[in-house]
Amino acid sequence: MLIDTHCHLNFKAFDADWRSAAERAFDADVKGIINVGSNYGTSVRAIELARQYRVRNLNEGKLFAAVGLHPIHVGDEDFEVERYKKLTEDSNVVAIGETGLDLYHNPDSVKRQTEVFQQLLSLAGQIDKPIIIHNRQAGMEILKILRDANRTRGVMHFFSEDWAYAQKLLDMGLYLSFTGAITLDNIGASTIEVIKKAPLDRIMIETDAPYVVPRRQKNKGIKRNEPAFVTEVAQRIAEIRGIDTAEVARLTTQSAINLFGLA
Repeated sequence: MLIDTHCHLNFKAFDADWRSAAERAFDADVKGIINVGSNYGTSVRAIELARQYRVRNLNEGKLFAAVGLHPIHVGDEDFEVERYKKLTEDSNVVAIGETGLDLYHNPDSVKRQTEVFQQLLSLAGQIDKPIIIHNRQAGMEILKILRDANRTRGVMHFFSEDWAYAQKLLDMGLYLSFTGAITLDNIGASTIEVIKKAPLDRIMIETDAPYVVPRRQKNKGIKRNEPAFVTEVAQRIAEIRGIDTAEVARLTTQSAINLFGLA
């Protein structure tokens, strides 16, 4: 069994076939899929999709939701943390996110990004849910915010930093999550080092679908990533560590169950 801990079947790219994409994942033994919100609308949509599978269980395949405001969208809506808090009353919501800082796409709004990130961190603490963190060229700033908030139950999504940074996050209690980017030819040696050294019970896997198509699918001409392809992330981690894919699946799945309280 595998868990795709971060994808976006709730995005427009899957409007026509989100159900089929979910079923393809379930058939590939990806039994848990966390659809992550990037703004209020996609957060609501993530909950709506999860409700479609409310009678299913993790052994058969189940959708979950996370609600949050992505840092690149902080200028697109009038953020009110209470609206997001209301969404978390739904039992399908297992995390707050994604949230964080993005100094690559949106460097001019760092003050507002920080305010939203801090408020969502506070909300995660209030409702005792993990936080899903987005980091783009803002590693040290994010560390400071996490330390100031004393809130370290969560995961650094799409991890791509070096081992020194990974150690800081691991020491704080955070998990690291990897995408299909680790299957591509241009993956950095520093990321490979993290995969080799990080404790396997502190690693999770994700697709970030519809983005970041893994190499094998990309070579087939496939343009859209989907949850079924998270199997390739597990296989690549197994290759790097020199262990069986089944062991990667077992440990990353248990980590996801533990962090997000999946059932």
